[in-house]
Amino acid sequence: MSLVIRNLQKVIPLRRIPLRRRIEILQKILDVQQFDLGVICLDNRNIQLLNSTYRQKNVPTDVLSFPFHENLKAGDLPQPSFRDEYNLGDVFLGVEYIYQQCQENGEDYYSILTVTAAHGLCHLLGYQHNTEAEWEQVKGCPYLS
Repeated sequence: MSLVIRNLQKVIPLRRIPLRRRIEILQKILDVQQFDLGVICLDNRNIQLLNSTYRQKNVPTDVLSFPFHENLKAGDLPQPSFRDEYNLGDVFLGVEYIYQQCQENGEDYYSILTVTAAHGLCHLLGYQHNTEAEWEQVKGCPYLS
């Protein structure tokens, strides 16, 4: 299906082709390449606005996920009944925030961007980490284990 990557920020240079290739690999690993996926790259101001609106946290963050299938059990793939339901949802990447964290920690920006996209993708597949038990399930997400 389709993978749409939108870069809606101009603060941090973003090479979309390598990012697309890495996300497509993630989709194959997670066996979700048949589903539509949106990846939207934002600056600190806009990711903070979304974080404030949807999580009541008025700070920038690295990733926010908005699943199409909201009640998906961790580890289960969606079981669409109609063509329009072959959608995982959207992952919003705070690329400016991620870049700043990489600079502070001496980490490779594109590697961390990929791991953060995987984190967001796992959230679309029902994984959460609000409790210790949920965090243990996240560690079972195929790409993160």
